[in-house]
Amino acid sequence: MTSPFDLSKPIAIGSDHAGFDYKEELISFLEGKGLPFEDFGTHSKDSVDYPDFAHPVANAVESGNYAFGILLCGTANGVAITANKHQGIRAAICWGDEIAKLVRQHNDANIICIPARFVREGDAEKMVSTFITTEFEGGRHANRVNKIACG
Repeated sequence: MTSPFDLSKPIAIGSDHAGFDYKEELISFLEGKGLPFEDFGTHSKDSVDYPDFAHPVANAVESGNYAFGILLCGTANGVAITANKHQGIRAAICWGDEIAKLVRQHNDANIICIPARFVREGDAEKMVSTFITTEFEGGRHANRVNKIACG
């Protein structure tokens, strides 16, 4: 699998209880591709607070020690809002394959956020595969991305 990401680094993955089943499916998908990852939890369907998992994934990606991140929750809004509080993070909510491609091409997203309650089985794997293999286009988009950070 060719990727603009350094896939010798692990992928950071995390979810709340609503995203747990899809997280487990994505872990199987990553294992099947031979991709290294670290599971930042949650580790069951018991109710939890999404920031407790979104912040560690965002910190991991922001550190540069991880290739990129995957976050899941019911709508993906909670994890995206939380992750985007981190200065070096561009977390994007994706509910379809074309969105996953565009957030990489146009926004250089480094965390994909998947709304587990609103995507069909199998679509999460397809979106992650597209996210992994899509290059940032740069050009006019680089100028826009460079204006995102505050301060």
